[in-house]
Amino acid sequence: MDIFTPDSAKYCCSICLDLLKDPVTIPCGHSYCMSCIKSCWDGEEQREIHSCPQCRQTFTPRPVLVKNTMLAELLVDMKKMGLQAAPPDLCFAGPGDVACDVCTGRKLKALKSCLTCPASYCEQHLQPHYDAAPLKKHKLVEATVQLQKNICSRHDEVMKIFCRTDQQCICYLCSMDEHKGHHTVSAAAERTKRQKELGLSRQKIQQRIQDTEKDVKVLQQEVEAINRSADKAVKDSEKIFTGLIHLIDKRGSDVKQQIRSQQKEEVSRAEELQQKLKQEIAELRRKDAELEQLSHTEDHIHFLHNYPSNNIPVSELREKLQDLLSEEWSKISLTVTGVDVLLSQPEPKTRAEFLQYSCQITLDPNTAHTRLSLSEGNRKVTYIGNNQSHPPHRERFTERLQVLSRESLTGRCYWEVERRGDYVSIAVAYKDISRTGNDSQFGFNDTSWTLYCSNNQFIHNSIRTLTSVPVSSRVGVYLDHTAGILSFYNVSETMTLLHRVQTTFTQPLHAGILFSGLLLKIGTSAQFSSCH
Repeated sequence: MDIFTPDSAKYCCSICLDLLKDPVTIPCGHSYCMSCIKSCWDGEEQREIHSCPQCRQTFTPRPVLVKNTMLAELLVDMKKMGLQAAPPDLCFAGPGDVACDVCTGRKLKALKSCLTCPASYCEQHLQPHYDAAPLKKHKLVEATVQLQKNICSRHDEVMKIFCRTDQQCICYLCSMDEHKGHHTVSAAAERTKRQKELGLSRQKIQQRIQDTEKDVKVLQQEVEAINRSADKAVKDSEKIFTGLIHLIDKRGSDVKQQIRSQQKEEVSRAEELQQKLKQEIAELRRKDAELEQLSHTEDHIHFLHNYPSNNIPVSELREKLQDLLSEEWSKISLTVTGVDVLLSQPEPKTRAEFLQYSCQITLDPNTAHTRLSLSEGNRKVTYIGNNQSHPPHRERFTERLQVLSRESLTGRCYWEVERRGDYVSIAVAYKDISRTGNDSQFGFNDTSWTLYCSNNQFIHNSIRTLTSVPVSSRVGVYLDHTAGILSFYNVSETMTLLHRVQTTFTQPLHAGILFSGLLLKIGTSAQFSSCH
């Protein structure tokens, strides 16, 4: 008769749960059957790190397995004495395990669950299901905790029927009660039907997997092609940027000198005007003191006689200071950002290429002549023939029928102008162009460049040049401020060059429109068209 002792479990392998065979002891001190631990570690070869199944201590490299001679001899003596390992703790049900419903006291793990009983049984209490003829017909499955879901919560009976009307499992009492008259079949029949549907669904899924795997393969090939292309592009770009770096180093000192020179000039101008503004502030403070004194006089007539002459336009001083700071900063910023760190790019050829540099242009009402009317969000200007009630402004053109844009233009810019009627001229100019006198007209000074559409001429600094072809009603203007390029085009399916200027721009530019000619008609207009 085999003898079980509490201590005999110490000599069991925690992997096979039997007495140790060819015992080996690993570095952490735990012992296993040589074949068990070897099989366990063979499955971990890809990890390169091996661990103890009990304490999880890791070993690198894999320990060499050596038979524990003393333990092996002890086990031989135990077998001679008729000792056998007691069921280890692992045979008892723990948290998360399915427990035997028949065991009393500490329950063992269930080996099978019976859907007919319904109950779960350990190996010992399951034996009647194998021996007794009535129990042999019961349906045994792997031990599961889901048995309670097979019991009708209302009648406490096993649910063996499926109601197709209500799409739910029921017991035989349900079929005679609330499901009476419904379309019912056995659960097994419904399982067979759905098993076939499941098979079809799996076929579709497997076909989808095959198709998707083909797509993945194609995408992988595309990825490989992209990687090859990118590697080539990187290699080519390295050559290009090596040349660019040499160019940047060469131009660096010249650019620094140019920036510092421009900085010194503009700071000097700003400081000069700052001194003038300080003088004006001192004058304003003096007049403010006079106003305060006037406010305390008790002589009404004296107050009224002196009030108009002391009404100082303080807001004009603030506007002058803001315009100064804005304009001077634009000039300094232009010098800094004007350094083109890349080699000059070729001028666009197609309209689509020009549109990459498109910009929105709006006209500045403070610069418009009083006979010009702005509309459509200040993007359209029309000649109306009589003076408008525009408020006086120091930026307004007083003698020439022209207007400037609000935006300052630097870098690469492109815009289009659509005109209606003759005697419309398209221009760019510096903001400091004169506002009065003959030299304020676009094209007749060194601060503006103008395309006269009526006579197909380009004029700068009073020098006239005929355009290559007549000017159409829609004109595109391309500016590369850094490169000093200004080009005018007739806009159509193909861009036709009218005139190109190559020069050096020293300030930001503003777009402009001029109306000229003795036969100028009321309603003549020009509009900055949307380029999109």
